Amino acid sequence: MPETQLIRPCAVDLPGGTYRRLTERSPGLHVELTTTEPPAEAGRDWISVADLDRCHERLIAEETARIQAGYDCVPRRHVAASRLLHHYLWSLCLLVSGPWYLDRRVPRIRPEDVWIDSRTGDLALRPGDFACLAGDLAAGLPGVRVLAGEDELRAELRAVVAEHVTPLLAVFQSALKRGPRALWGMVTDDLVSGIWHLGRMLCEEDAAVRAAGAVLPGDTPPFPGAASFRRLPGTDGRTHQTRTRLGCCLYYAIRPAEACVTCPRTSDAERVRRLERQDAGVDSPAA
Repeated sequence: MPETQLIRPCAVDLPGGTYRRLTERSPGLHVELTTTEPPAEAGRDWISVADLDRCHERLIAEETARIQAGYDCVPRRHVAASRLLHHYLWSLCLLVSGPWYLDRRVPRIRPEDVWIDSRTGDLALRPGDFACLAGDLAAGLPGVRVLAGEDELRAELRAVVAEHVTPLLAVFQSALKRGPRALWGMVTDDLVSGIWHLGRMLCEEDAAVRAAGAVLPGDTPPFPGAASFRRLPGTDGRTHQTRTRLGCCLYYAIRPAEACVTCPRTSDAERVRRLERQDAGVDSPAA
């Protein structure tokens, strides 16, 4: 679906084309922008995130089919549900944190403004209002909320993510067989991961690590922990940024020998090996 034209100052894309730049830097972020509901298209099955309480079983079934086709294994239901939730959380968190990182603007994304294509897992987004700082050129636009400073903007970022995912976690909790702390650990991980990922794509990993640490320094409920990055010494004198996940996306249940590089199951020695292969262009970016 081609990107539609602006119909109001805050619609479709943030001023300056933030979402366009975000998707250009994040090839794993599959999102279409729309001013209304996504149009009916052959091969598309759009489900509103606001309707997940009624439709989540269909999404889990489709995720199971995708995993079976891609990995030649049939995942257990809670594994497919975890992978589906992780994909959505990572995408949603990046759609909120990306504009914050790029332009210091925090969009307010409501569940009724996001749709999931059950067949592909792709998203459609109807952008709305956002918050920014007083010095932003967009501060005078209709619907823009102006905040006092960086601390308030980071608090807004956390609040938007928490408000959006709270009903989502309630829908998925029974399917995932995990308690609230583990689920909020997944949210924390995906919020950190999106900022970290964007920094790597911009060749400014250290700046992104500092930014993620400022967003999640710890003691920011409902997020149960901090970004908590640490450095690992490499084999060539360099060091590598890493962290250990608070939650788990259960990728190891599909590929036991390929647990995420930030998984508690992955040793520091294995992390260094994979990170150095990534730097050499042998492997894809670390999860």
